[in-house]
Amino acid sequence: MKYLFVHQNFPGQFLHIARHLAASGSNDVVFITEPNTNHLSGVRKVPYVVPPPGTVSTHVIARDLDAAGRRAEAVAVTAARLKALGFEPDIIIGHHGWGELLNLPDVWPNAPLLGYMEFYYQIKDVDVGFDPEFPTSVTDYPRIRAKNATNLLALNLGQHGFTPTRWQLSTYPRWAQERITLLPEGVDLETCKPDPTSRRQELTIGGMKIGKGEKLVTYVARDLEPYRGFHVMMRALPHLLRARKDVRVVMVGGDGVSYGAPCPRGTWRELMCAELGHALDPKRVVFPGRVDYQTYLRLLRRSDAHVYLSYPFVASWSLRESLAAGCAVVGSDTPPVREFVEDGGNGVLTPFFDSKGLARRIQQVLEDAALSRRLREGARKYAERHLSLGDTLKGYESLVGRLIAGGDSERRIELGHVNGGSHPPVRSRRARPRFAPAAVGGGLVLPNARGAPSP
Repeated sequence: MKYLFVHQNFPGQFLHIARHLAASGSNDVVFITEPNTNHLSGVRKVPYVVPPPGTVSTHVIARDLDAAGRRAEAVAVTAARLKALGFEPDIIIGHHGWGELLNLPDVWPNAPLLGYMEFYYQIKDVDVGFDPEFPTSVTDYPRIRAKNATNLLALNLGQHGFTPTRWQLSTYPRWAQERITLLPEGVDLETCKPDPTSRRQELTIGGMKIGKGEKLVTYVARDLEPYRGFHVMMRALPHLLRARKDVRVVMVGGDGVSYGAPCPRGTWRELMCAELGHALDPKRVVFPGRVDYQTYLRLLRRSDAHVYLSYPFVASWSLRESLAAGCAVVGSDTPPVREFVEDGGNGVLTPFFDSKGLARRIQQVLEDAALSRRLREGARKYAERHLSLGDTLKGYESLVGRLIAGGDSERRIELGHVNGGSHPPVRSRRARPRFAPAAVGGGLVLPNARGAPSP
């Protein structure tokens, strides 16, 4: 089989499936990407020339589309060179977020395309307008709506889409939801697993030593910013530190901007540290920045309470991994988090904006040994049932196999729900439908998510 992956930051969301396919020894795996130093054994990287940015005269609502068009053109030029060398993929898999896939059906019109549909932008009921502390101006609404231009072009390619959570699926218009397959993302449960001995050991990180008898509270985000509740977490710390003298807090994350607007003055970390002043004890709270994966795993395994907060936005990989590691998760009561965390079952939930309530919930987890044990056991059991990487890989293979089979002959195929049932069939390449039906291949058992629609 010949697989072509496309993602501007190799390997992106396709780390596990690309590595799995390459390891089989029977597949030719090619990956078009921006140049970077990342490497996967058996995967051939093909860099494309990063296009220059658009001009400042481009209207603000057209800038994302302009950038997407430039990337689509650059990737198509690279793809055409691959085709000239004789490469004909059986399937193309990539992320639609940056526009890279948009012109590939013109290069390989007979290859099915499976595109990651991550998020559909809206001006209400999701991230925009959620936090009253950082309101969005009405004058910015046109720019936000226009960010869906690439989404809409992708939805009209006549190809196939997939997304990893029910909540992400729910952000798309109803007419689009039925064209997007729900394919949950799993975790390597052998790598990311509890280690009971770690919780009885000392740990040093960011220059701070956490003793055997001290309580460790952890928080992890790519960057320390409001979208992941950084400001709420910071305001909870003075209450928590006063309540328990044995608490140590590690706040992992960079000072950049992954989502939302940059801090108006310096970084969000600097702003919040200035706001809290002496209420924040630097001997008990550390900010190590971004850490390597092994340090991150040691942190999760040693954690006594792990805090995960998020606006109504895409859930982080760290939420999945903290559950797999058997953390006692304290999460925000927001739809993306509720899809993973059942209050009192595999974690506890707290209102997003209630810093004092967050401190009380953390303290409850630290002080109630029976609750902590139940949450840890529930987290790992949930991960084993719903977050198995093996099931995700089976889901990929099932979906890809069916898409390819649909293009090899006129015979009709169906993608069934993981728990049974069927949907309208995918026809041949010559009569390809606009999208694959909403379904999941593989053996994943999907949880009943409170506050999220069924696919």
